[in-house]
Order: sequence, then C-alpha cells, then structure tokens
Amino acid sequence: MSKGRIIFLNGVTSAGKTSIVEALQDREDVFFYVVANDLFQEMVGERWLRKDYWKELSRVVLLMYRTAKLLSDEGCDVLIDGILVERPQFGGHLDKLLDIMKDSPLEIVEVACPLEICRARNIARGDRYEAQSEEQAALMAPGIPYALRVETDLHTPEECAERIVSALMRKDTP
Repeated sequence: MSKGRIIFLNGVTSAGKTSIVEALQDREDVFFYVVANDLFQEMVGERWLRKDYWKELSRVVLLMYRTAKLLSDEGCDVLIDGILVERPQFGGHLDKLLDIMKDSPLEIVEVACPLEICRARNIARGDRYEAQSEEQAALMAPGIPYALRVETDLHTPEECAERIVSALMRKDTP
C-alpha cells in the first residue's frame, strides 16, 4: 500500500488555513483527513493548559504529527492545519516534525497573509486576540522547507485550494 500525502498548511492564526481546509474538503477530486492544532489542543483541557501551556501544547502537537503519519501510513491523504513555532519548551519543533515524517510524503505549504489583515480578521472573529498573529509570526520556526506559498489576501480559499491540488496532488506519487 502506498502512503498518503501529508500537506501541512503552516501560517499564523487568521491567515486562512482553515478556510483553505474547508475549500479542499468541498472538492470532488480529492479527499483528506484533517488534523489541526486547535482540535488537538482541545484534548488537553483548560486547567492543564493554564498550568503549563507550552509544555502541554508541545506534547499534543507532536501527537498530532504522529496521528498524521499513522493516517498516511494507512494510505490516507492528510491535511495538517497548524503553525510551526519554536519555543525552548518545544526543543527543535521543526526538527522533530521532520524526524517524525522522515519516511512520509510531507509537503509544507506557507499560508501567507499580511499581519495587518490577520489582525483585522482576529478582531472580526472575536475568538482570537488582536495581536495573536503578530506574536505567532515572531515565534515562527526559521528555515521551514516550503513546497508552495499561497497568499490569502490575493486569492480566495478556493483558488488557494486549486493551487495546492495542482502543484502537490497531481504530480507523481513519490
């Protein structure tokens, strides 16, 4: 059985990752299982996150990557909706992701959007704080090996989804 592709949509909050996930799931020509930082973070519980946020987040995010790898190993295509940040508590988070996925067909997509637009989206959403995107951008891991960049301020989620499918799904399986 061939492994499923793993496409990691990486970007700060309100950059448009989840909107792209939804546009991909609405398509008839591809099917993905989705794992997301937000969904896995909910597994921890508020009490434990308040006690040591970065420790617990690091643990659950690594579990998310292992879940994506397991799905891929079973032949399923997987989308990861997340953000690659580096914190001392993570201890080389990007390196850990790449190590977990070393034998998997992982491709990382940069979901880009100007921070002032993300700020406005955070305010409109109401479930993020205004400066959250800027804070995450400052923590973004350096040297991420991107396969593709999509810009959500210039293109709709559907157009971004098409770019991802055209560039990453229609090429020969590794």
